[in-house]
Amino acid sequence: MEWHSSDAQSLTIIDREIGAHVFSPAEYEIVRRVIYATADFEYKSLIRFSEHALHAGAAALAARTAIVVDSPMVRVGISQTIQETFANPVYCGVETFTRPQKSKTVAAWGMENLAKRHLEGIFVIGQAQTALNTIIDLIEAEEIKPALVIATPAGFLNLAAAKESLKNSVIPHITLESDKGNAVVAAAIVDGLVDLAWQAYGKNG
Repeated sequence: MEWHSSDAQSLTIIDREIGAHVFSPAEYEIVRRVIYATADFEYKSLIRFSEHALHAGAAALAARTAIVVDSPMVRVGISQTIQETFANPVYCGVETFTRPQKSKTVAAWGMENLAKRHLEGIFVIGQAQTALNTIIDLIEAEEIKPALVIATPAGFLNLAAAKESLKNSVIPHITLESDKGNAVVAAAIVDGLVDLAWQAYGKNG
C-alpha cells in the first residue's frame, strides 16, 4: 500500500488510542490495518491469529500461491496490492463458472470447485458463511490443505461452530472472535499481510 501523509496521521491516532498491547509487531500491523479500514477500534479485541499464521501466509504469498476469495468485494479490495507486489493469481468463488447446484449457494459451490483446483491455496472468506462452511468440510475430509485461511464473514447460523472447527485444525488461520465481520476486514488483513511479506521477501528477492 502506498502511504500518504493523511494515512500516517490516521495511523498515529490509532497507535495513540490503542496504547499498550500484547500483539507481536506483525500481528499489530494487521490489527491497525483493520482498524484503519473500518474506523472501529473494537477489532483490537476481536482478531485471532493461529500460531505461525502470518509466517505461513507470508511464505505462501512469496511462493506466488493462488489466492481464492469468496466475493468480488474481496477480490477488488486486494487486487492492486497483489499486482504491485507478488502478482499471485486471484480467483473468486462467485465469479467461477459452474453448473447449477441447488443444494449450495453460488459462493459455496464456486469455492468448492476452486479449492479442488488449488488444494494448498490461500483462502479468504470475507462475506459468505456458506463458503467458509464448505472450506471447513473440505479440510475435515482432508481433501485440501490450505496454506492459510482468513475467515471474517458476518453470520448468525453456526458461524461460531465453523470457526471453532477451523481453530481446532492444524491449518494456519486468521479469524474474528465475533460475528462482526465483512469483506472490508478480510481485504485489510490480506493487504497488511502482503505488505509484511513484501518487506520480508519481495524487496530483496
